Amino acid sequence: MPVWGISRATEGGRDSMTLSPWRLYLTIAASAIVVYLGALGNGFALDDVPIIATNPLVHHWSGLLDAFSAPYWPATAGAAMYRPLTVAAFALDWQTGQLAWLHGVNLLWHAAVTVTVAALVRRWSGSAGGALVAGVLFAVHPVHVEAVANLVGRAELMAALFALLSVYAALEFDLLGWSCAALVLGVLSKETAAMVPGLIAVGWITGLGRRPSRRRVLAYFASWLCIGVLYGVVRWTILHPYSDQVQVAPVFVGASFAATRLTAVSSFADFARLLLFPLNLRIDYSPAERTLVTTPLDWRFVVGMLCLALWVGLGVLAWRRGHRIAAAGLCWGLLALLPVANILFPTGVLVAERTLYLPSAGLAIAIGAWVKDLPNRRLLPIVALLFLAGGLRAAFRVPVWTSSETVLESVREDSPRSYVSPMSTASSALAGHHPEDAFNEFHVAASRTTGAPKLLALGADAAFTLGRSRVADSLLNELGHICSRCPFYYEFEARAALARGDSSVADSLRVRMSALDRR
Repeated sequence: MPVWGISRATEGGRDSMTLSPWRLYLTIAASAIVVYLGALGNGFALDDVPIIATNPLVHHWSGLLDAFSAPYWPATAGAAMYRPLTVAAFALDWQTGQLAWLHGVNLLWHAAVTVTVAALVRRWSGSAGGALVAGVLFAVHPVHVEAVANLVGRAELMAALFALLSVYAALEFDLLGWSCAALVLGVLSKETAAMVPGLIAVGWITGLGRRPSRRRVLAYFASWLCIGVLYGVVRWTILHPYSDQVQVAPVFVGASFAATRLTAVSSFADFARLLLFPLNLRIDYSPAERTLVTTPLDWRFVVGMLCLALWVGLGVLAWRRGHRIAAAGLCWGLLALLPVANILFPTGVLVAERTLYLPSAGLAIAIGAWVKDLPNRRLLPIVALLFLAGGLRAAFRVPVWTSSETVLESVREDSPRSYVSPMSTASSALAGHHPEDAFNEFHVAASRTTGAPKLLALGADAAFTLGRSRVADSLLNELGHICSRCPFYYEFEARAALARGDSSVADSLRVRMSALDRR
């Protein structure tokens, strides 16, 4: 008797799975949602607060349009990045007045991405079983918790869906217009969708889907070029006034080009572990937890290089053995990872679990292709094991994102050498009018990092509050060496001082900021 539409068919003396498409996708979507039902009770955590909870742009219907002329981060929180479609989506959801709705929409985006991953595998492999494995693996992969359970992770979800739809339209139906439209929506959700042309090119090279004529390929390239130029102009226009903001991970501040890349390569050990064995999850991978790698003889670089080489080697091996889908999936995963791996350019973080959302789709596609020919007696236990192991790990991780307090508690437990936790404690102590405690916590945080502009501004705030202006000026001078013209950090702390009633401290910070502007 078939269960959820699953029945057995005999092909060459071997059982294979038959599953009606709509039941296949319904089963996969349900898997993606059930695991994250706990997120419906979550609140605002960390970046959710400035980007959604206290952002006036999100709180009015006008934000649906105004989002396209504003940076992703509000000006009062360090304007940076350009993700207008994500902000507009938050503005639309905010009008419901229900926090659970915002989280529920994240679950729906995740379910849509999961179904699209499964649809690609089913289309290319012709296997419902392979699609089921790929879909369930992606649905419950624990590394996705940060992207799904944290509201601002929606940028990852939206960019991934539009990226996959762009690939689907190009490779399966050769629909240039629809593919380009999805690409535009993707990059307006998050910059990582800009890798779509590379993903489509890999599909052409590996022979997936339709193979366009040379003239058609040129039309794709011309369209991508036009989109890239137009997007670049718009992005520059919006973000140019805020170009003085530091957009690199603290561990990279002051680091040489070589040290930055050596450290970036070493992080591939983290990427491999998180994708293949996501048992230990963390929120913060800060400098004291992941220190700078300055020589290729460092064991961390060696391990990271081995992981990268193994990734590439598996892709080449799959290609040589005729496993085109698996080869494409591995290549896609690597391409999707490049924009966030600090290889091409430094980014704001060294490692962040949310950034593995789109790369993990390539892994799911590869694994789905590898198991597509397995008989039911071997395939169904794999699906059950994936759902139970991955689903339980993800479900128990979801409550970590209930609030900023629960997140920071997790940081203290998972990353005891992180500077983020004592920095947050210092900020709370200042807000509670305990400047001496704040300054002590600042010293703890400062002992764990040397390149965090926000921390230096916070320390100066505490020093001014204690009447130690010379110490404060020393910290601001250090901030000036890191970022020669970064008035945001002064203004942010000045606003914090005013909020707690320390107008003299706010004046001191703004006087220094004015002197900075005159340089």
